[in-house]
Amino acid sequence: MEKKRVLFFIYQMGGGGAARTLLNIINNIDRSKFIPILVTLQYDGSYEKYLDQDVKFIKLKTKRLRSAVLPLAKVIREEKAAIVFSTIPNYNTIAILGNLLSFSGAKNIVREAAFLGGSPAADFKLRLYGLLYKLSSRVIALSHGVKENIVKRYKVKREKINVIYNPVDIERIRINMKEGILPQEHETIFTGSEKVIITAGRLVQDKDQQTLIKAVADVSRRLDVKLVILGEGELEDELKRLADRMDVADKVFFLGFQQNPYVYFAHADVFVLSSKREGFGHVLSEALATGTPVVSTKAYPGAEEVLNDGEYGLMCEIGNAEQLAEKIYETLTWTVNRREQAIQKGLERVNTFRAQTIVKQYEDVFMKTLNKTY
Repeated sequence: MEKKRVLFFIYQMGGGGAARTLLNIINNIDRSKFIPILVTLQYDGSYEKYLDQDVKFIKLKTKRLRSAVLPLAKVIREEKAAIVFSTIPNYNTIAILGNLLSFSGAKNIVREAAFLGGSPAADFKLRLYGLLYKLSSRVIALSHGVKENIVKRYKVKREKINVIYNPVDIERIRINMKEGILPQEHETIFTGSEKVIITAGRLVQDKDQQTLIKAVADVSRRLDVKLVILGEGELEDELKRLADRMDVADKVFFLGFQQNPYVYFAHADVFVLSSKREGFGHVLSEALATGTPVVSTKAYPGAEEVLNDGEYGLMCEIGNAEQLAEKIYETLTWTVNRREQAIQKGLERVNTFRAQTIVKQYEDVFMKTLNKTY
């Protein structure tokens, strides 16, 4: 069988979840069936060094997304792509337009990871995206909740959408845990007698670290705890001021973006996600893979799907610091047996998202799209 050339398009291979997902798909896709080609704009990304060496990597000579349509069309045509795969609405738009102008006959498959919309202006914008999505061959939704949102707000037909969860590279996570070393300046955070609570994500409103800091202040009145926050963002100074007002500034550690967060997760007593909404909640599955118990808000739709409404980690209402504090306290005071049971259940759950399993689902969509068997 002739190998099919799959062109993956993204803005850059930076430190975000979309780039990490593409990395997992590209590195794990069956080389006996597919030839992966990665195309980005003229940016350097932190995940580039993790690409398998056989992957053809092309950077368009532009940093402007709107200027990428014609250069991308040229690459699609020259590389004889059978499939053009993209993720995130803005990039999906460019990928669809570029493919149309390539006159190559390649199939567009777009992936939607976020639960977007809610206001009239946002919903109108999603309708416009939906018009373009109708020109694609398939749409991949990150969760069942995201699929329902695409049907409702993008007005894409339900039968055109496949649900495929994020792939988790469990083996890479375990290697990073084993080989990773905490920087010397961070070791003391994890070596004291205090229980360590950890979170990771961009410091933005949707992640709602404000509620987490308030919850930690509550827990700290009953237990000796520390909070480690991994990530960067526009709210860092505001969050530091909040920690100061809540009198926990000496217990909250902002450690920025970490290339290997898994070694930090493994040293913590509980991972907490305080988001208002999540398309999937990829970081929850990664935390489970490190053997760290998790607590999460009911961040719709992804967190509820990953944790199956609390079966694999305690959950609370969004924005409720008191409830979040109770769930954190409960997890931190489990018996040894109860904690071990939770860890084992989490490890079983994350196998559902194992990269090799998820990538086979993508391969199935690719082949059925090419063979027109949908």
